[in-house]
Amino acid sequence: MEQPNSYGDDLGPLKIIHVHQPAVHLRATLVVDNVARGPSIGGMRMAQDVSTEECFRLARAMTLKNAAADLPHGGGKMVIYTDPKAPDSEKELQLRCLVQALRNEQDYVFAPDMGTNETCMAWIKDEVDRVVGLPRALGGIPLDEIGATAWGLVQAIRVAADATAITISESRIVIQGFGAVGKHTARFLCEQGATLVAVSDSSGAIYNPAGLVLETLLQLKQQGGSVTDYADAKSITEDELIAITCDIWVPAARPDILTASNADRLDCKIFAQGANIPATMAAEQNLHDRGILVLPDFIANAGGVICAAMEYQGANESAVFPTISDKIKRNTATVIEQSRQQNILPRAAAVALASERVEAAMKIRRWKLF
Repeated sequence: MEQPNSYGDDLGPLKIIHVHQPAVHLRATLVVDNVARGPSIGGMRMAQDVSTEECFRLARAMTLKNAAADLPHGGGKMVIYTDPKAPDSEKELQLRCLVQALRNEQDYVFAPDMGTNETCMAWIKDEVDRVVGLPRALGGIPLDEIGATAWGLVQAIRVAADATAITISESRIVIQGFGAVGKHTARFLCEQGATLVAVSDSSGAIYNPAGLVLETLLQLKQQGGSVTDYADAKSITEDELIAITCDIWVPAARPDILTASNADRLDCKIFAQGANIPATMAAEQNLHDRGILVLPDFIANAGGVICAAMEYQGANESAVFPTISDKIKRNTATVIEQSRQQNILPRAAAVALASERVEAAMKIRRWKLF
């Protein structure tokens, strides 16, 4: 039995809820970390190898992300222990049962993450109103479709490029995870002249030092294939992907892909975290010591939750990209400046920025709520 107190602190978590419905093979965990600034928003992640501890770490990242973006929301996260590639009929039944089990949980707003999408959110909308990331047909702002998270990540990269004297139009990029975030990040950067030299998905990784044709990769994925089906590239391992020399390396998949054991292999100028918690603290320290600029996840990839919060408040889709750009550029510049002035990790500067806002809200809430 996992002990939640082993990874809690003064900020949270407020509550951890486990849901189990054997009849539909449903097992899930919801962590509501902190609601001092408002009801928590955090995505629903489907995977077979998640844990309560990982869910807490992701929920904490959302607390910091929402505070750093100055949103009226706290942090939460849901993990569902199932195959994200399961048939839609099976996923729909599980999600509807899950939402019914949590229908009175007012501290959490349902949102999409790995393994869930706008269609899943539409099913949830049938059950409760506390949901974002809806299809456009239901009045939502489909954040994955428009690439909200990737758009924000690229704004952070632009600020970082200026700080490191990198020219994006001349840069070489590597993307680990060619899903909703990775493919849009590649598109936005390639539109600015960057060269994508290596990419991976759940089936494998490929590399071509002369550059990969983005449109071909996008077509392969749209047809249900893998980046490994790309003809003019060398098949490589995930370890080899980490070691490819480039200007910008983007993790856009699972947590902890960079650790103390492999951080030395990374050879880039900017490590732009499109995924949540993609690197351990030891790995980030290693990169910082070697002069690699790390863009912390909850600063750089906040575009999706900014979009979700705007949808929840009834904003128009046309306002999304300018708002994301303004918030993320400003926060990225602040974090880089504070990191350099105080000689601390960018993450330390980012945590200080976000924690100050959470703690200020906690001081004036009735019970100093998590």
